Order: sequence, then C-alpha cells, then structure tokens
Amino acid sequence: MKKLIPLLVLIFFLGACDGFDISPQPVATWIIPPSRTPSIVTATPIILTLPFTQTANPGVTVIAPITLTNTEIPTPTSSNTPPPTETPTPIPTATAIQSVAVDILGCNTGLDITHGMGEVTNAFVTLKNVGNVELTSLIATLYALDEGREHPDKIQEIVSIPVGYEVTLKLTVDSTYKAESAIQVEVNSDQGLFPREGVASCRDLGRLTPQPDGLNTPVPLTP
Repeated sequence: MKKLIPLLVLIFFLGACDGFDISPQPVATWIIPPSRTPSIVTATPIILTLPFTQTANPGVTVIAPITLTNTEIPTPTSSNTPPPTETPTPIPTATAIQSVAVDILGCNTGLDITHGMGEVTNAFVTLKNVGNVELTSLIATLYALDEGREHPDKIQEIVSIPVGYEVTLKLTVDSTYKAESAIQVEVNSDQGLFPREGVASCRDLGRLTPQPDGLNTPVPLTP
C-alpha cells in the first residue's frame, strides 16, 4: 500500500507536465458549438428611390416607385358625354326678282269729242307680275308712232300688283285718222324701269274687247 501511493503521485505529476509545443484543446463532446446568427427577415418592404442597385438577397422584397408620365396617365372617360350639337344648315336666301310681263291684247279706234280730239287709238294691255317681289306704284305709258296731242289717258297708275297677279289697263293716244301705227308700252315702278314692249300694228279686238268693270283690278294670273 505504501508503494502504491508514491506511484500514483508520480503518475499524476508526470501527467501534469506539458511536453508538447501546442497543447491540444480538450473538447467537451457534450457542448454544442455556437452557430452563425440567423438573418432576420422582416415583413416590411424596403422602398428605394430610383436609380438604385438591387443586391440579390433572397427573402427581401424590393418595391421601386414608378413615376407615370403624361402619356401614361389614363384619361378618365365618362359615359354621360352629351352628343355633339348639330349645326343647322343655313337656308339659302332667295334672290329678289322684279319682273313684269307686258301683254298687248289689241286695240280699237274711236272719236274723242270730249277732249276735242278726232280719232284716238285705245290699246288694252295686261301687266303680269312674274317675279317674286310685289310691284308697287306702277306707271304704264302708251306711245304711238303717229301720236298727235298728248291724251290724258295715255298714262295709267296702279297701286300694286302682288306676286302671281295681273291687271288689264286701257291706254289711249291721239292717232292719225285711219292709219296703221306702231305702238309701245313702257312700265316703271318703285322697283325700277322695265323694258318697253311694242307691236308694229295693233290689231282690232272687235267683240273681244275687255269689259270696263274688269279693268284696273289685279286678279290671279290666268293659266
């Protein structure tokens, strides 16, 4: 027993000596080695402004703001847009036409003792308003190639002739006894002077002479 104690002390002493340059570190097999700190992934997105450099990092969502230009901004449309207003087509204004047709129906002759004249020629003339304007203040004058003294009935005045109406007049001139004579009728009004109408020889009307009560009164145009 006495020999065993010194031997154990010697062995313990020898075990305490360090005879190596690098002493191996004892590893406790029951201790887990520490691991690297894990990355913390947050649910909050990272917002970057342009320009930016994106580094690949799995698990991180990068949201870059987008600036819309004027051409990229959608134009709002409305279903309640009123229909376009139609521009009325202007109605063309009719051009004013002043026109009178002079129709010499015929003549007859007679003696005018009342005015101290011999033979006179009576011409029956119809004035027709064939324009689109009412004719006002008309004056019809009869002329004869062999006219003598001026007869008071060589001129007749008409207040007006509406559009589409006609009036028959009796005009008288002092003429040569039993002589054929050319006659002309001139008409003017507030609307102007119209061309003369005439005949080389005024034919005798005979029984077709218009009745006095039908003269100087405007009536609708006869077809």
